[in-house]
Amino acid sequence: MNRQLGIKLGAIALLIVLLLIPLLMIDGLVDERQNYRDEVLQDIARSASYSQQLTGPLVIVPYSRTVRAWRLDKASQQRVLQEREVRGRLYFLPETFLLDGQMRTELRHRGIYEARLYHAESKVSGSFVLPANYGIGSDLDSYRFDAPLLAVGISDVRGIENAPKLKVGDELRDFQPGTQSQFLGNGVHAVLPFKASDREQRFDYAFDLSLLGSSRLDITPVGRDSQVNLVSDWPHPSFGGEFLPTERSVSDQGFSARWRTSFFATNLEDQLRGCTAPAQADAARAVTAEDPDAVRAAPALCNEFGNHRFGVALVDPVDQYLKTDRAVKYALLFIVLTFAGFFLFEVLKRLAVHPVQYALVGMALALFYLLLLSLSEHLGFERAYLISASACVGLIGFYLCHVLHSLWRGAGFSAGLAGLYGMLYALLSAEDYALLMGSLLLFGVLGGVMVLTRRLDWYGIGKPARDDELSFSLNDVRVER
Repeated sequence: MNRQLGIKLGAIALLIVLLLIPLLMIDGLVDERQNYRDEVLQDIARSASYSQQLTGPLVIVPYSRTVRAWRLDKASQQRVLQEREVRGRLYFLPETFLLDGQMRTELRHRGIYEARLYHAESKVSGSFVLPANYGIGSDLDSYRFDAPLLAVGISDVRGIENAPKLKVGDELRDFQPGTQSQFLGNGVHAVLPFKASDREQRFDYAFDLSLLGSSRLDITPVGRDSQVNLVSDWPHPSFGGEFLPTERSVSDQGFSARWRTSFFATNLEDQLRGCTAPAQADAARAVTAEDPDAVRAAPALCNEFGNHRFGVALVDPVDQYLKTDRAVKYALLFIVLTFAGFFLFEVLKRLAVHPVQYALVGMALALFYLLLLSLSEHLGFERAYLISASACVGLIGFYLCHVLHSLWRGAGFSAGLAGLYGMLYALLSAEDYALLMGSLLLFGVLGGVMVLTRRLDWYGIGKPARDDELSFSLNDVRVER
């Protein structure tokens, strides 16, 4: 390789390295704008309501118990009988849990940003079975039971949009704030019209609940047999959690999904025991919290109970910041391919292109990503990409018509550049096939370079042309003019 060719390739490589500086600055700007967008969305959710998680209903039976124990009196060295009263709660999960919900989405705007909220209108129903004497099989005389409660955990109570009422049989009961249980957290409760009985008690329950939330709705399947049906007008759901829907349908008009689980799959009874340990009752479905300190520590022990949930997130399939960030990651490859095409014109047509001209073309390629970022915040990614790509192709094409001394050469190079922008958009749109398409593109470019330069004398580049080559070059210039 002659010295002149080596200097030219070194200058091109140096330009590519220098162009990494504005590209890194643009990439940092993308992250900054994305973080600012996330802060705005978080602030909107803080003012309205966060994502919601529904846990319950559960029946809670508060009680007090007299505990008698013999203690050794240190003064008299005699055993004395001491009594103390401990308070706790019994927890019962429902036999059946059915939720039918409809989610209606709403957009809230702040400046150029928008947050997606939902209004979930849910009808919850099912049944409970309370064992005789709440499952206390021995030492029943030492227990005193308060009125049982039906509690529903709601992660963000600010989102409750109605005044829910509990229907128990033919009777309506008002819900009150709070769940009266630390491990359920925020929510509501209603007093049940039952007392301890030596017979098994069965009752049906039903209530309507309207919730405002953002981004995601999660539900804990608390029933021995749980069934949840959700219908929404949002066409881009993302189902997640411990269980996927058994049935689902997604269209341009929205989605519908159905979940069904059982105690065998969720194992929530064991998780509930872990939340309210230690257990003293011998009932199969009742858990007794004897130690108040254990009840206070319950939130730290209940992560598993709350994690057995499923739900749906309302995702945005067109995230302009994510796509712009992915486009910037291809910027170096894009510049290398453009410079390679530029260099081929130079060596094949024996044209002298100054490194400054390379630098101007590279800056135009880098500014494409800044245009794409700024326009996508107002016009959407697709329109912003079309406008930015068209502007850069037009500017570079106009410039190259003069640099390459030919309208047809400039137009041809512009067409190739437009093809590269089209391939880049395809790579951004087809995320699952991006690696395959990128590999095929590189292989195709390498093949094209090898075909075009198969007869090129690389050692002869930069040497003075012979008389016959000079004559041919002059004739070629006259024809093109």
